[in-house]
Amino acid sequence: MSTLALLIVLLLVLVGLLTAGGLAYVVHRHPALAQPLTVGLSGLALLGALVAVITAR
Repeated sequence: MSTLALLIVLLLVLVGLLTAGGLAYVVHRHPALAQPLTVGLSGLALLGALVAVITAR
């Protein structure tokens, strides 16, 4: 992988962590929405699937 591709993957990971943290925070503040850990892990799984599809191309 080139340096640019690695930097883009790093950026996606950081954005994914922020997104998962944000989702977990929102769900923690409003417990009726869902379990915080489940929502955070779902966000990370979705980001992981997107990164896998992008890098496979």
